[in-house]
Amino acid sequence: MREILIYKNNFTNFYKSQDEKIQRKIEYALDLVRYERQIPKKFFKSLINTDGIYEIRVITAFKSIRILCFLDDGNLVVLTNCFIKKTQKTPKKEIILAEKLKKEYLKEKGT
Repeated sequence: MREILIYKNNFTNFYKSQDEKIQRKIEYALDLVRYERQIPKKFFKSLINTDGIYEIRVITAFKSIRILCFLDDGNLVVLTNCFIKKTQKTPKKEIILAEKLKKEYLKEKGT
């Protein structure tokens, strides 16, 4: 089982702004990350050319939601930010934010 940690408030603010049906879909995707030994790539994948950033994919009929995160000590998944994906490519500003939050987290953890 993996533990999920929410770092800062980016994910929480996004989650609270969604309706109940979308929140349930987000919770389902997070449960897959928590409990599945092998998470299907449809729901969890590493982003190429990033500093160890992964995306959790939440797919609905009308929205394609991405939760960016990274791994810490193998069984800890740290959520950094979340957004609605509107194009094929993950927005660079979202990746930069996730990498910045990862550096902050690791710096705080090291002290």
